[in-house]
Amino acid sequence: MTDAAAPRVYRYYDFVMAAFVVILILSNLIGAAKVANLAGYPFGAGVLFFPLSYVLGDVLTEVYGYARARRVVWAGFGGLVFMAFMSWAVVSMPPDPSWSGQAAYEQVFGQTPRIVLASLCAFWAGEFANAFVMARMKVLTRGRYLWTRTIGSTVVGQGIDSLLFYPVAFLGVWDTSTLVFVAVTNFGLKVAWEALLTPVTYRVVARLKRLEKEDYYDTDTNFTPFSIER
Repeated sequence: MTDAAAPRVYRYYDFVMAAFVVILILSNLIGAAKVANLAGYPFGAGVLFFPLSYVLGDVLTEVYGYARARRVVWAGFGGLVFMAFMSWAVVSMPPDPSWSGQAAYEQVFGQTPRIVLASLCAFWAGEFANAFVMARMKVLTRGRYLWTRTIGSTVVGQGIDSLLFYPVAFLGVWDTSTLVFVAVTNFGLKVAWEALLTPVTYRVVARLKRLEKEDYYDTDTNFTPFSIER
């Protein structure tokens, strides 16, 4: 006998969650602390890939609803915490005298507590703001004009992310003018990425809705971020 109250099982939800967490962790581990420069313009290297996590966050909220997107945000948060702990633990281990790579290892993986704190705070606040705006705008627009909520939610989420991450991580470390310029340009680049990827988002959303037979509307959702209930 089937339990009518049992939660739905989705074919692709776990894959989208895994992609979200992988992109999030690698963006923070590899790209967050490097200032790259192209044609004389400095920018945070993580901007090339981190916005993909927001695209996937939009897809999750649009197809599966805020509550299931919330579970993914918490999974990503847990992944970031473990990444920070593992980086600290491995870097702190005394190197064998025969191994000469400790300095390089510390340079690459020795994240400061400030960067870890900044990453966690910015991610948590930005992603939940993004999911909330996405879900509420879907109800308000009655599911129309997907591009307005993907871009609108990114403006809010990435704005909060940038406002938190750069000052907490680098104020007093980077030159103030560089920090402000990188924060503003990265915000602009992230929103531009979202806009450019809108056709891809449309196709992925449409395909997932068709395959999963789901198009969730958060009409009665409890929007507290402090839950993992579906």
